[in-house]
Amino acid sequence: MIPSGDLVRILVTAVGVALLTGVVTLFALHLLRRSAAVVRLLVLATGLAVSTAAATLAIGAQMYLSGHDLVVLCWVLGASSLSGLAVAAVLGTRTARATDRFRRDLRAVAEGQVVTAEYETGEFSRLSGELAETSRKLEAARTEVAALDASRRRLVAWISHDLRTPLAALQAMAESLEDGVAQDPARYHRQIRGQAEVLTGMVDDLFELSKIQSGTLRLRPETMSLYDLLSDSVADLHPVAVARGITLRESRTGDLTVRGDPRELSRVLNNLLVNAIQHTEEGGEILISACEAPEDHVVLSVTDSGGGIPEEDLALIFDAGWRGTPARTPTGPTSELTGWTNGAGLGLAIVKGIVTAHAGRVSVANVPGGCRFDVLLPRWSDGRTV
Repeated sequence: MIPSGDLVRILVTAVGVALLTGVVTLFALHLLRRSAAVVRLLVLATGLAVSTAAATLAIGAQMYLSGHDLVVLCWVLGASSLSGLAVAAVLGTRTARATDRFRRDLRAVAEGQVVTAEYETGEFSRLSGELAETSRKLEAARTEVAALDASRRRLVAWISHDLRTPLAALQAMAESLEDGVAQDPARYHRQIRGQAEVLTGMVDDLFELSKIQSGTLRLRPETMSLYDLLSDSVADLHPVAVARGITLRESRTGDLTVRGDPRELSRVLNNLLVNAIQHTEEGGEILISACEAPEDHVVLSVTDSGGGIPEEDLALIFDAGWRGTPARTPTGPTSELTGWTNGAGLGLAIVKGIVTAHAGRVSVANVPGGCRFDVLLPRWSDGRTV
């Protein structure tokens, strides 16, 4: 049993030596704060070893150890301290390598590279996994932004080109009327009105697309019948189809009562029908069908006989500004009946945005002689902002 006085003296000596070496170690670490991690780790390990050795020797001297025992104690403390410093040096070197590697990976991520480095150290290994996942997400985000930027540039270029055509026609007809050289002013007035309607349609499409892409499209859902939606759209575009020698055929089966925004869903179907009529040659046929689908969904389908879409374009067809190959792109002068021009390729992008807002999905696939667009809608979708 150690006497209480000796125990107090031992504790005071140990605490005093620990405080003194701790202050010296902290001061040294402060001076070396810009040094490598391995150097600071060695300084810390040296401080701990010196603190332990100094306290042990001080207590041993107070206990009146013999000279022989004191020498043995010094050798033991020296050997153990050197062993500890060697281990600290190895660990510090490994940590320094991992730190440098992690720094390089961070720099690579900042430069847009994807990192997949693995680390031996546990903590760095976890950080490495998180860094690799972050780099993959950043790469995906950069790819998406680049694609959106490229799409925006194409859209601006094509819109600028397509706006120029009706504007030039309006300017030419206005100058003819102003100069009094128009032989049939009434026909010029009708053409001016038609070109103004073309411009209005293009601006309306741009406004609708901007609402979709900015997340401000708000639906006003209500219970509605897809029978009525399909019939109204077919009735609206039937004269246009007849004028182009195209047959519209309907097919409806099942209970097709859904909840959605009638105005926006009508726009979806009208855009798909207009697209089908534009790309179907005279004498062709367009089938518009509506039926029930599994898991409480319904499907609207528009199948044309326009020759199909190249496989490499199927993934791009819903991008804003996409234009098909000559087989899928209308050419020629503006139709006085429809007011159509080549367009800026916004109709299908608007379709996708509206369908997505209804928690649905739109897809396209080639069929013999043409292609089919399918719009899958949940029967009781709540309106939401996209």
